[in-house]
Amino acid sequence: MASPLICLGQQPCGFFPRRFLCAKITAARRLRGQLGGGAEIVLFFHDSDHDPRETTTILADQRTGREARLNFAFANATQKKFSPLHAKRVLPEWHANTARQLPQFAPSAAVEAFRETRAGNVADFCLEMYRRLGWLEGVRVVRSSDPEVRRRAARVEDCFVDVPHEGELVRARRRPDGSLALHKGGAEWIELPPQETRPEQVSPTRDTRWAWMRSVIPCTHYVAGRGEIQYLDPAAAREAEIVPRDEVADADRAEPCPCDHATA
Repeated sequence: MASPLICLGQQPCGFFPRRFLCAKITAARRLRGQLGGGAEIVLFFHDSDHDPRETTTILADQRTGREARLNFAFANATQKKFSPLHAKRVLPEWHANTARQLPQFAPSAAVEAFRETRAGNVADFCLEMYRRLGWLEGVRVVRSSDPEVRRRAARVEDCFVDVPHEGELVRARRRPDGSLALHKGGAEWIELPPQETRPEQVSPTRDTRWAWMRSVIPCTHYVAGRGEIQYLDPAAAREAEIVPRDEVADADRAEPCPCDHATA
């Protein structure tokens, strides 16, 4: 029999990881210990998501406890609202300004990791920070933006497609008739010109993500967050054992402390 493969999925969730991601990794590491040393942990890093709210980093002032919500700055409105996270550019001035603020919110090791991190886009920056803080030690990362992953993945009709628009790469919804559009909010959409697309441009929706992901990551166990458990298709439980993430206080708050159990 093949060795167990433990998977967890997550969008980039702040330049410091949110506690719910740390709780998923902790649960996966404990499960690996229970299953034996041959089990592999894979993070399905869904950096094709475009929602800028996903990278909001919630921190508390170390002296007053006051909560602050920090996020990346974006080059323009199109990029902020519609570009996938792997295409939202990191602005040098944002990096410098945020580095000056961080000492009041994070320990020195985390601040130094932030200052040393250089990346061209938001997804790369988050991933590098998680690595520097030790959360990805012993974890293989598979990215939904990877062209090779997209070529290997199962075809899904309900999907998004990365296409150019107003000088930016944007994540457009493909409708059943093949037309492409950007959702402005409510009932408003921006219609895009028809164009042919290739598998390398495709990423799944929430409802097709499980089948798409498992076609490239045939996991035997999946560590799921609270929200995921609510919308996962019941068929998922027949294809892999669904394991709830660990419970953690203030799950949305960022975890700026380096991981102290990376090899557990």
